[in-house]
Amino acid sequence: MMATGQNKRPVRLFRNLNAKIASIPMILVAVVIFLGGSIWTVVYSFTNSKLLPRLNFVGLDQYDRLWSSARWLISIQNLAVYGFFSLIFSLVIGFLLAALMDQKIRFENLFRTIFLYPFALSFIVTGLVWQWVLNPEFGVQSVVRSMGFPSFTFDPLYNPQLVIYGILIAGLWQGTGLVMCLMLAGLRGIDEDIWKASRVDGIPTWKTYLLIIIPMMRPVFITTLVIITSGIVKVYDLVVAQTSGGPGIASEVPAKYVYDYMFQAQNLGQGFAASTMMLVTVAIIIIPWAYLEFGGRKRG
Repeated sequence: MMATGQNKRPVRLFRNLNAKIASIPMILVAVVIFLGGSIWTVVYSFTNSKLLPRLNFVGLDQYDRLWSSARWLISIQNLAVYGFFSLIFSLVIGFLLAALMDQKIRFENLFRTIFLYPFALSFIVTGLVWQWVLNPEFGVQSVVRSMGFPSFTFDPLYNPQLVIYGILIAGLWQGTGLVMCLMLAGLRGIDEDIWKASRVDGIPTWKTYLLIIIPMMRPVFITTLVIITSGIVKVYDLVVAQTSGGPGIASEVPAKYVYDYMFQAQNLGQGFAASTMMLVTVAIIIIPWAYLEFGGRKRG
C-alpha cells in the first residue's frame, strides 16, 4: 500500500507538466516583482528617504505626517465618496442594462458594442472628453443656455463641493459597459427552465430577478465587486485629465498624492507610506474575496 501511494505522488507531480512549466515566468514575476516590490515599499515607508531610497529608519513619522496632512485626508474623503457611488451605480446600471439585453432585443450586438466601447478608451481620453462636456463655456451648460435657459448652471468640475461627482460621471460612463457584459454573461448562464418554472408559478419578473436570479449570480457579483473596487482604489488618470486635482486640492485622490510626493516633491518616504496605505486597502478587499471564493470552494 505504501509503495502504491509513493508511486502516485510522482504521477501527480508530473501531471499537466507543460502547463506548470508555462506558468513559471508568471509565478516568478508575481513573486519577485509584485511581492518583492510590495515588501520593499513597506520597509522604506519607515525611512526618511527623499530623492533616493535610504535605510534611515524614523519609525512611524511618515505615517504621522501622512494622517496629519489635510491633502491626504481630502484624498481619502474623495475616494470614499467616489468609491461608494461608483460601486452602487455601476452595479445597478450595469445589471439593469444586462437585464434589458437579456430580453433578446433587436440589434443586441450593436447596443452591446456601444455600451462597451467607452471601456476600450484610455482613462486619459475619457477624462479629456468629459472635461470638454462639463466645461461651462462650450459644454452642457452652454448648450442648455442656448436653448433658452440662461440661468441654468452645470459646472461640477469648477465647484469644489461637486468636483468629485463630475469625475464620477466620467468613471461611470467608462466602466458601466464592462459591468454590463459581466452581468450579461452571468444571466446567459441561467437555465431557461428556471424562467419557465417562474412563469408557470405566476411569479412576477422583478421578484424572479430579486429572489432567484441574483442569488444564483453571487460569484459574478463578487468578481465584479473586486474588479470595480480595485479600479476605484487606484483611480488617477481621470482626475489628472479632468482637474489635475483642482480646484485647489478639492479633487485630490490617494494615487495622485503618491505620484506627486514620489516624483515631484521628491519625498520617497512619504510616497511609500501613502502607497502602503493603498496596499493595505487592496489587501482588505482581496483577502476576504479569496477566502470566500477559494476557501468556500475547498470546504464544499
